[in-house]
Amino acid sequence: MAVAFLAGAFASFAMAPFNAFPVLAVSFPVAIWLIDGTALPRPDRPAPGLWRGLAASARIGWCYGFGYFLAGLWWIGNAFLVDADQFAWLLPFAVVLLPAGLAFFTAAGFALARLIWSGGTARILAFAAALGALEWLRGHVLTGFPWNLFGYALAEEIHLAQSLSLIGAYGLTLVALIVFSTPVALTRRGGWRWPALSVAVLIGMATFGVWRLERHPTGFVDNVQLRIMQPDLPQDAKFNPALRNKVLTRYLALSRQLAADGSNGLAKVTHLIWPESAFPFLVAQDPEALKVLGDLVAPKAVLLTGAGRAEENLDDGSWRFFNSLHVIDATGTIIGNYDKVHLVPFGEYLPYQSFLESIGFEQLTKQRGGFTSGPGLRTLDIPNAPAAGILICYEAIFPGEVIDPANRPRWLLNVTNDAWFGLTPGPYQHFAEVRARAIEEGLPLVRAGNNGISAVIDPVGRIVASLPLGTSGVLDSRLPKDLPPTLFAKAGNPIIAGLFLLALLGALLGLQSYRKEPR
Repeated sequence: MAVAFLAGAFASFAMAPFNAFPVLAVSFPVAIWLIDGTALPRPDRPAPGLWRGLAASARIGWCYGFGYFLAGLWWIGNAFLVDADQFAWLLPFAVVLLPAGLAFFTAAGFALARLIWSGGTARILAFAAALGALEWLRGHVLTGFPWNLFGYALAEEIHLAQSLSLIGAYGLTLVALIVFSTPVALTRRGGWRWPALSVAVLIGMATFGVWRLERHPTGFVDNVQLRIMQPDLPQDAKFNPALRNKVLTRYLALSRQLAADGSNGLAKVTHLIWPESAFPFLVAQDPEALKVLGDLVAPKAVLLTGAGRAEENLDDGSWRFFNSLHVIDATGTIIGNYDKVHLVPFGEYLPYQSFLESIGFEQLTKQRGGFTSGPGLRTLDIPNAPAAGILICYEAIFPGEVIDPANRPRWLLNVTNDAWFGLTPGPYQHFAEVRARAIEEGLPLVRAGNNGISAVIDPVGRIVASLPLGTSGVLDSRLPKDLPPTLFAKAGNPIIAGLFLLALLGALLGLQSYRKEPR
């Protein structure tokens, strides 16, 4: 169990910001050898019984997952230090309980693999199919949390990442599980063929990536000039209404910065973009602030900004609050709006909200009653620009669930506030996952973060321009053109299901063959 924990923790170094994906070629074989110990006979003892073996595999899987998630997600505790007087006591619980809960998915994956385990190299496919399937479930059960999917280990290198356009992050997770498990075959005669095949797969993926990148140079939309404002505002100022004027003054000053050539920075800007939850007040209910914002932009330009929004229920006079994006024109009028759909549990709402609030709990945003989820993903019309798909913070981490399928946008806009997590691996991991969505969908992605990483990304994942984490300033860029829908965008779920069924079939055939072997 201790070895499993350490192997899982070691695997976390494959994720951003370390991106040391070869560590998986050590971590996965160790996991497979540990499952061997729950399934296969040894000279000194027979193979464990089925139920005993399943229980042992589940324990090992839980320890592996706990190590992986604890080492990869410890930075979540930083959010509990923003209002330390209220939430610091919860830090150890959050840092430990979330990884402990997520580890049940790896526990189930290891147990499922044990059900179809064989003594041959086909157990590589059993391990990959079972754990990959539970990674998919992790992204969907109880609203889903597909953070640090194993496939992201291959997505940082831009040539390998192009396979996201074919099979998405879940498909790439299956590939990563197979490829980096093959060193386990080296202990058998002729076992070099499996690692050699894995190297060939990686070479094939890289070759496809070179071809795709050369085929799709970055093009730009005519007459669209973006300016992204990154204020690097301290998190404790984001929700302090007393700082209204100070915050607004800072935003205005940054937005009016001179361009790189010394000219008026806003003169040519058609779309000014501010990050998530930009204001410590409800801007839609503040006519004075709306007038100031209207005066900021040019006559035909617009401001796209994250903001809280309140809506009164006419039936009973109660209020609902939304995490939203407003489109504000030069008259100070809100001409478009999008409400966040996929809210963060415990951050923006509490499961069993009324009960937990009655005993003194509240979510980190301290919004009594929590935020209300919007009606659904939708494509938003943007004046003087192609229609956009809006993703507020956390919404961008869900593969295949970022656009309205009935009305495909021409670009994606992600406004976020990762300042909750400071200068930790969290914002780098979030950025890596956002970039993957651009490649999967074949859509350019524009990202505005309170403290970064703000960036403009083209539809094959090239970073056209960016501002680093923990800095303030503005980012001027043109808007890249989109590509036709990728194979993943058109048929993602059937492709992923087909890949998993093939891996499962290979594992079952290997199991059947193993059972026929003489002992």
